[in-house]
Amino acid sequence: MKYCVVIIDGASGWPLPERGNKTCLELARIPNLDRMAGEGTLGMVRTVPEGMEPSSACACMSIMGYDPMVYYHGRSGIEAVSMGIPVGEDEVTFRCNLVAVQDGRMRDYSAGHIGDSEAHALVDALQRNLGDESIHFYRGVGYRHICKIKGHQDTLKATCTPPHDIPDKPIEEFIPHGLGSDLLRELMERSVNVLRDHPVNKARESRGELPATMIWLFWGSGRIPQMPLFKEVYGLDAAMTSGVGLLKGMAKMVGVENLDIPGVTDGLDNDYAAQAGGALKALGKHGMVFIHIEAPDESGHAGHIDDKIEAIERVDSEVVGRLLSKGGGDLRILAMPDHPTPIEARTHVSDPVPFVLWGPGFRTAGAGAFSEAEAKGTGIFIEDGYTIMGKLLKG
Repeated sequence: MKYCVVIIDGASGWPLPERGNKTCLELARIPNLDRMAGEGTLGMVRTVPEGMEPSSACACMSIMGYDPMVYYHGRSGIEAVSMGIPVGEDEVTFRCNLVAVQDGRMRDYSAGHIGDSEAHALVDALQRNLGDESIHFYRGVGYRHICKIKGHQDTLKATCTPPHDIPDKPIEEFIPHGLGSDLLRELMERSVNVLRDHPVNKARESRGELPATMIWLFWGSGRIPQMPLFKEVYGLDAAMTSGVGLLKGMAKMVGVENLDIPGVTDGLDNDYAAQAGGALKALGKHGMVFIHIEAPDESGHAGHIDDKIEAIERVDSEVVGRLLSKGGGDLRILAMPDHPTPIEARTHVSDPVPFVLWGPGFRTAGAGAFSEAEAKGTGIFIEDGYTIMGKLLKG
């Protein structure tokens, strides 16, 4: 038996009053996911344990079959692993976003989805001007980077808020505060002067694009979690395809191979067909492949309904459709969002999400479509999200 897990990041959401009280999943044309819902087992699952942050780190850890209550110790540490950043016992890491703040408000958590080449030039400038023997800035992907701090474990006690949680809000009350926050605030404030007149930002402004006006530090991590290898727990060689460092880091931590597929990104420009094709090819030598698609989540953060719908539809036609057409009688598929990213909230929430298990051994639950309402209607609910991997394998 072969297995494929399709993680449609942030695809779930809340009913939209302006669209007939339908969710983006209900508004999207997704005949392949609807087919799976009709033929397979559809239900709801809680991927984020009660009281934990509704992040992709917790949610995707659950989907991969690991209990976040046991293994989650902060997201930036996982991303550091994906980037090959060594983290010593007296060192901590923070996610370092390049953001756009205007008139004291969080205009954009991604500095207009700044690209790698421009972002790397800015991070290099931050390292030259703010870095020293205890502070180091590491290039990441797009707006996502890492700041490693040595000898300041107290910074992990600071109260930090992700920038995507405060769209268009005044930033002052959300700047890191409390115990251990002084250094974080200092770095963020000093970054303004480094970035203000940088040629990259001047060029972006001349093109009418948002400049990266400062850094935003959050998601602090100390100890890197020690997780058992996926093959040791589940008996399968597995591979991962994703456009974001978090999933790559999580895969690396559990011995899952990261696939290098050209064209895989974190946005609407993702080459969905290439991602599906690369995953199917990987199934030739792996027992399981994880396909993580970030685009619906990014559209949810931006509050763009039509973009989110388009992303979901492209996952259905270019990814799920290919899996169904290529899969024979020996392929099982789990398809689901990791968490909701409602358009109204423009950030993650911890609500349960719909899932569908399809393939040999799964019986229909009588559903008519892949949606939140249809999944709730089956009465099937999985409280501990990390157990869904076992259900996929056992059938």
